[in-house]
Amino acid sequence: MSQDDQYLAALVGDAPAPYSVKVVVADYDPLWPSWFAEEADKIRTALGPVALRVEHVGSTSVPGLAAKPIIDIALEVPDSSKEDLYVRALVAAGYDLHIREPEFHEHRCFYSRVDRGDKRDVNLHTYTAGCVEIDIYTAFRDWLRTNDDDRLLYQTTKQELAKRDWKYVQNYADAKTDVIQAIKTRAGTPDYRCPTY
Repeated sequence: MSQDDQYLAALVGDAPAPYSVKVVVADYDPLWPSWFAEEADKIRTALGPVALRVEHVGSTSVPGLAAKPIIDIALEVPDSSKEDLYVRALVAAGYDLHIREPEFHEHRCFYSRVDRGDKRDVNLHTYTAGCVEIDIYTAFRDWLRTNDDDRLLYQTTKQELAKRDWKYVQNYADAKTDVIQAIKTRAGTPDYRCPTY
């Protein structure tokens, strides 16, 4: 098992399955914001005051930007290491706990597939209140929303990378790192690993 395989296995608790289909980068869909709003309402209903902040992040949050058709959401809770505060309620609401990364800001990632005709996929990234990651996500999102050149650069990069075959979708994400870093520098955001864009 390669080092990448070992890391992914540690995160998901099992040997990761190879990504069996091509990465799809779809044209921007104006329904994406409403899909996020529905998911955000579901999360807030499930968690009540435990949901301190719910943000639409990732490429589907940037109008006009082509993206993998997955709604990425950043959720802030009082303490993401205390899973009894939120995991059971999110699972009951239809989100499956998929990844635990205690060494990375106590990050937890949930996955949900909603099939009401639109077959939307959702990644829910959960962090502790005050964690810099959510501010970094939103700063990067806001920069792409307002900077046409970087939005086009990022879109072109994703479309070119999507033409290649990848063993894991994370390999596709990692291949975007240099472009993300360059855009991030222009946006004035700190250095970070960006799993959602």
